[in-house]
Amino acid sequence: MTWQNWARTVRFEPAEIVRPRDDAEVAAVVKAAAAAGRRVKAVGAGHSFTSVAATDGVQVRLDHLRGLRSLRPDGVRGARATVGAGTTIHELNALLAAHGYGLTNMGDIDVQTVSGAIATGTHGTGRGSASLSAAVTDLRMVLPDGTLIDVGRHDDGSGAELFHAARLGLGALGIVTAVTFRVEPAFTLRAVTEPARLDDVLDNVPYLAADEEHCEFYWLPFTGAVQLKRNRRTTDRPSRRGRVASWLANEVVENAGVAAVQRLSRAAPQATPMLNRAASRLIGRRTYVDDAPAVFTSSRRVRFHEMEYALPLAAAAPALRELRDLTARGPWRIAFPVEVRFAPADDVWLSPAYGRDTVYVAVHAYPRTAYSGWFTAVERLWTSYSGRPHWGKLHTMDAGYVRDQYDRMGAFLAVRDEVDPHRTMANGYLDRVLGR
Repeated sequence: MTWQNWARTVRFEPAEIVRPRDDAEVAAVVKAAAAAGRRVKAVGAGHSFTSVAATDGVQVRLDHLRGLRSLRPDGVRGARATVGAGTTIHELNALLAAHGYGLTNMGDIDVQTVSGAIATGTHGTGRGSASLSAAVTDLRMVLPDGTLIDVGRHDDGSGAELFHAARLGLGALGIVTAVTFRVEPAFTLRAVTEPARLDDVLDNVPYLAADEEHCEFYWLPFTGAVQLKRNRRTTDRPSRRGRVASWLANEVVENAGVAAVQRLSRAAPQATPMLNRAASRLIGRRTYVDDAPAVFTSSRRVRFHEMEYALPLAAAAPALRELRDLTARGPWRIAFPVEVRFAPADDVWLSPAYGRDTVYVAVHAYPRTAYSGWFTAVERLWTSYSGRPHWGKLHTMDAGYVRDQYDRMGAFLAVRDEVDPHRTMANGYLDRVLGR
């Protein structure tokens, strides 16, 4: 059976598809495959743009490994929530809310499984936290030889090494069957969305990254226009009116409106600058209060292809000005907004924000448009700033490049060599970015 991802950038045919019903069955599947010399890969919701989950061997689907396994108080107000690896972020948010808890931060979509999200470095935007992997405190996983093991942040020796590698492990170290997150009491956010000018925003990047609790912006190519979004915690209650307005903005403007512009641009590329200028005049100001998951996430009904790089925060203004000029000078006609988010330095070995305050810049393109040359030029620009590619989004970097970008890559590869010397969990993508 042919499998394809959400963006339809990856298609492959596994030799066998299995849906284990519990952790023990996952272990049995992996042990049998390893004994037979077959490769194994777990797959989540398919929202990675790369072939990180592709396999011609055994595909493991974690559909049955879902739900809240435990919720334990931890500290004065926090808790630790353990969920099955196949639980989606949307399901996790609902499960936590039912008990009065929530994640500190999350990405802008909620359809991924928790194991897929942490494996590829899913992140949001925020001055205090961004990476979902950084909120992980413990993992239950099946190693490539079929051994079921628990590892956590407070382990010693090899257990600690495996935990630090596996909480963003690219599926290279085994199959995660359960994830424990550090969570906190549920909270609401006051969201402000407003139009702004690109140069003004770039002049204020240090303030936006350091003083705004959560900040992101979208720039429309061929214009100076930006949609600026800022979210802060509040004790105010969500309002019905605000929720309706938010739904209308998401469904009508950010989905139907974007889809219309993309189709017109694909049909008449020369009209793209004019279309984007017209779209920029529709960016309005709105303020609403809602539960954090409803503010952090939104639906994405328009398919697109995406490349995202993490740059040092100090490079944000010069790099984005170069991107603006590069796009204006080139022959490409890109209608999709460019998304910019911020993240603090973290200690997750393979996190693109490891060890440095970070600006994430994501470029998007509509399928079946002539964007490949633009992606190539933009990637060349990002690598000139020591950019790190998002593991689940389109890029062409190989092991030679990424090894130079991560201080702990050597330690990660040592863990990989120890737990998977026969490369049971490998595939073509991992061969490229990690080496054989």
